[in-house]
Amino acid sequence: MGACCSCHRVSRFEGSSVEEEAKPRDIIDDDNIVLTGEGGARVRLQGSSKYVAMHTQQGKKGYNQDAMTVWENFSGEKDAVLCSIFDGHGPNGHMVSRYVRDYLPAKVTKHYEQSTSYKMDQDCDLNDESNPYFMFWKDRMVRCFHEMDEELESDAPVDSYSSGTTSVTVLKKGRDLVVANLGDSRAVLCTRDSNNEIVAQQLTVDLKPNLPAEKARITSRRGRVLPMKEEPNVHRIWMPDQDCPGLAMARAFGDFCLKDYGLISTPEVTYRRLTDRDEFVVLATDGIWDVLSNSDVIKIVASARKRSMAAKMLIDEAQRAWRYKFPCAKTDDCAAICLFFKRPRPLLTKSISQVTQLSINYKEPHVGNAHDHELETVLNCDMNEDAEKGGDNNRQRRRRPSRKIEFVGQ
Repeated sequence: MGACCSCHRVSRFEGSSVEEEAKPRDIIDDDNIVLTGEGGARVRLQGSSKYVAMHTQQGKKGYNQDAMTVWENFSGEKDAVLCSIFDGHGPNGHMVSRYVRDYLPAKVTKHYEQSTSYKMDQDCDLNDESNPYFMFWKDRMVRCFHEMDEELESDAPVDSYSSGTTSVTVLKKGRDLVVANLGDSRAVLCTRDSNNEIVAQQLTVDLKPNLPAEKARITSRRGRVLPMKEEPNVHRIWMPDQDCPGLAMARAFGDFCLKDYGLISTPEVTYRRLTDRDEFVVLATDGIWDVLSNSDVIKIVASARKRSMAAKMLIDEAQRAWRYKFPCAKTDDCAAICLFFKRPRPLLTKSISQVTQLSINYKEPHVGNAHDHELETVLNCDMNEDAEKGGDNNRQRRRRPSRKIEFVGQ
């Protein structure tokens, strides 16, 4: 179990002190810790419950920079749950991811009770554009993410000038599922097709710098989007006149050295109305998606004999896949949350032995430069510069004192 899930690292939630936090804490066992959050929510940082399994594993690159939290009975509602997963990067990425983990859910809580006026008819089938519940939460989620980023810059005791974190947050209330994505972690839904076979539906887009819309925004703010010589398929964001920091994502909390040059903290918010065909959703950091497909992931989770073991089983498979596909690379941190929608029952028509084999049947290992694509940030390195110069910076943020950056981020 990764260090980021230790109860000793959870020192605060907004509006509470360390001493206040210790009183409501219930330690179920060494791997399953429950805290009390705002509105009476049951806050999990690891372990499992009837509808949730979560696990993280440190890689071979140093600190475990992944963090996660699940708030059950969110804001006192029995049918509401908030799940968030974070993937830090840079020298202080592990601290940034845990800071955002501790404070972002409390900000969402402040807006939650207002949503009661946006009740939907159980029989309606509204799309994203016409759904008042979704439109309400899209505005609130964006606001919460911006507030979190502003606090991280001005008030947080963590230096996030060249460090940051991605985030995927899922809010489930009854049949309503709202997803807020910032960066390249991912949320994938397991549902059933017309033949009653389970299939994967990706709920988020990996927000990489080379996506057309993301690249256009970055270059318009004078940021540069270029790959390194050693990894031509991995595009990164660079400052206009310096070969740093080389961030491999287009949106993130923190990384304020790039906020003047196209990096933003605005999440991409989507909505899904759950049906009886939907089984569960998996939130995971890119350490899992780099080696397992969406289909692999849902089949591994569905094959777990016990829900409580689903997340750990998934990460164990990902760790094995890393060693097989990238034997010369350092294994990345992995974190996963599995949120189930129904009471426990068998999900697969095929035998478990058939399912558990398919996730590791890779045709050939890829050695190459596997260790390069793992790095979220690369500072002060040589690269080809043949991209076009972007436009003027139309919206300048507060100027910060220049700093010399000499490190390589995780």
